[in-house]
Amino acid sequence: MKFRETAKTLLFRLLVFGLLILIWHFLASRDIWPEYLLPRPLAVVETLITRFQDGTLLEAISVSFRRLLIGFGLASALGFFLGLFLALVPSADRAFSPFIIALQSVPSVVWLPLALLWFSLGETAIISVIILGASWNMVSTTTSGLKNVNPVFIKSARTLGAGKLSVFYRVMLPAALPHLLTGLRFSWAFSWRALMAGELIGGGSGLGQLLMWGRDMGNMRLVIAIIFLIGAFGFITDNYFFKKIEDRVLERWGYQSS
Repeated sequence: MKFRETAKTLLFRLLVFGLLILIWHFLASRDIWPEYLLPRPLAVVETLITRFQDGTLLEAISVSFRRLLIGFGLASALGFFLGLFLALVPSADRAFSPFIIALQSVPSVVWLPLALLWFSLGETAIISVIILGASWNMVSTTTSGLKNVNPVFIKSARTLGAGKLSVFYRVMLPAALPHLLTGLRFSWAFSWRALMAGELIGGGSGLGQLLMWGRDMGNMRLVIAIIFLIGAFGFITDNYFFKKIEDRVLERWGYQSS
């Protein structure tokens, strides 16, 4: 039953994707815009293949993913421990939660001028933009997950003789795990956005700089190819990695049926 639903969902997505490609091809073939502004889908695919073959895209992807993994890892760790502190110290939560919410709404690109002033152009500035752009969401989800653990679970554990540390590791963390996974999932998306903001303006190689180079050279095929590639990476990691893990945890915790 689940396999059939998954197959239907996949088929529907492929049909929608195919329809969008057809609309794109139709608009490009009508010469509404010149070819250098709206290339045909096949031309973009040819550019992707060429750039993969000459190693340009592979090098840019490796550089961007290295930055992404470092920034995401640091942002997730920082967000988790700060959220943990706020959840366990109510007075700190009352004092800092409005500022966390305010910082969460700040676009990643806003942090770039500060990062450039502090660290100049280069790797450190880009990674710092990822950390500043992706950590606040993790703070909020961690705090919310730990604060909303069912009090019955905690009282039951204490009644059975569990100490504070044992209650935290064996009750609170497992109960908050769905929230933590959701936080990681959204932090990954924010990390991607922050990475592109940093690479577009902050210098260095990577997909963002390759995108800027394509724009400066008037190579719209390359620009659209990289946009498509970034979207594909985001879709694959979200739907076939983070969401799969999240669904398994929710099934195990009884929040959704298998």
